[in-house]
Amino acid sequence: MNIKLQIAFFVFVVIAILIGAIWAIVTEKRLKKFFLGKKAKDLEDTIVSLENEIVNLQKAKNDIQKDITTINTKLKKSIRGLETVRFNPFPDQGSNQSFAIGMLNEEGDGVVLSSLYSRDRMSVFAKPVKNNKSEYELSAEEKNALERAKIT
Repeated sequence: MNIKLQIAFFVFVVIAILIGAIWAIVTEKRLKKFFLGKKAKDLEDTIVSLENEIVNLQKAKNDIQKDITTINTKLKKSIRGLETVRFNPFPDQGSNQSFAIGMLNEEGDGVVLSSLYSRDRMSVFAKPVKNNKSEYELSAEEKNALERAKIT
C-alpha cells in the first residue's frame, strides 16, 4: 500500500506543479498585456498624475462647498417673498390705483411699500419690517401684503 500511496502523492504533486505553471504563464501574459508599450517610469508618472488630479479635485470640492455655504447665507438675506395688493382707499373717487408691496426674506425681514393715490396727490410710504412685524402701524392692505409675502 505504500507504493500506491506514493504514486498517488506523486500524481498529486505533478498536478499541483502543472496548475502552478499554468497559473504563472497566464499571470505573465496578463502582466505583459498590462505593461504593453509602457515602461515602469511611465506607469509611475501616470500614478503621480492621478494622485495630483485627486488632490486638485478635493480642493475644488472644498472650494465649491464654501461657495455653496456663502450663497445659501446670502440667499437667506435676499428678498424671497414679494406680494402686491391693489386697493382703493377712497371709495367715493378713483379706482384701485393705490397699492401695498410686501418684500420679505426668509428671516421675515424686509420692507412694505405703499402708495396712496388720489386726484390731488400721490403719497408713498416705506415701513421697515423685522421678524414679520413693523414698529410702524400698518394698514389692513399693508398687513395683507406682508402676510401674503411670508415664505412658508
